[in-house]
Amino acid sequence: MKKARTAAPAPVADAPAAAAVVAPAAPEVSLDALPGFHIRRLQQIAVAIFLQETEAHGITPVQYAALQTVQAAPGLDQRSLARAIGFDTSTIAGVVDRLEARGWVQRNASATDRRVRLLTITDAGLALLAAVQPDMQRAQQRMLAPLPVAQRLEFMRMLRVLVTANNELSRAPSDLA
Repeated sequence: MKKARTAAPAPVADAPAAAAVVAPAAPEVSLDALPGFHIRRLQQIAVAIFLQETEAHGITPVQYAALQTVQAAPGLDQRSLARAIGFDTSTIAGVVDRLEARGWVQRNASATDRRVRLLTITDAGLALLAAVQPDMQRAQQRMLAPLPVAQRLEFMRMLRVLVTANNELSRAPSDLA
C-alpha cells in the first residue's frame, strides 16, 4: 500500500525577508538565435571531426596549425608562432613542449638573443605532416559536407570576414586574419 505524500512544511519567514523585493525575471532568449552559441558548437564539432579523422596520428588541431606554420616559416620564434595562429604565448609554450617531446620540432637559441627560441620542423615532423595531410583534408571536407557545394566558398568567405573584422577583439589576435 502506498504511503500518502505529505507536503513539506512551509518555511517560516521573518518579517524583513518576507518584504524583500523579488528580482525581475530575465528576458527569455533562444540560444538558437545567438551566433556565438552556434560558433562555439561548430568549433566543438570541428575539433571532434579533426580528431576522428587524424586519430591514427595523435595530433590535435592546434598542434597541426603550429607544425604547419613552423614548416612554412623555419626559424620562427614562439611569440611569432603564437601570433600567427591566434594563441597566447603561455598556451603555445605548452604546445611547442609537446611537439618537441614527440620529436616533431626542435628549439634552438637565437644567435642574436639567447632568450628567444627559434623553431624548426624535424624530419619526423615533416613526415607527420605528409602522412596526416589526407586525413586533415578529409576532416575539412566533412565539416563543410552539410552545405551544398555552391555555398561552401561563400561560407568560407563569410567566416574570413567575421574573423578579420573581429580579430583585434580576441585575447590572442592572429597575424593571419
